[in-house]
Amino acid sequence: MRAITRKKSTGNVFSDLGFGREETGNFRIRATLMAEVEKHIRRRGLSPAEAAREMGVTQPRISDLMRGKIDVFSVDTLITMLTTLGLKVTVTVNRAKAA
Repeated sequence: MRAITRKKSTGNVFSDLGFGREETGNFRIRATLMAEVEKHIRRRGLSPAEAAREMGVTQPRISDLMRGKIDVFSVDTLITMLTTLGLKVTVTVNRAKAA
């Protein structure tokens, strides 16, 4: 039987999973945008079919979003979804912490 070892989290799940800095940053941005799309859909009480119609995408695409399939969404696509829902997306850029 293999012993279980524990490692303290960095506070970033993507980094903890071994992704590089660039990938980690991209995943964090996509995760944040996906959460906002999902939050807006739920707040408005839209069904996946209604949300899909409103955003001009397929219902399976909304299902992928609601299931957190981060790998199938680009930042551009998520920004388009948010603006189609009537939300304003702003970007803030900060200096990275020293590694």
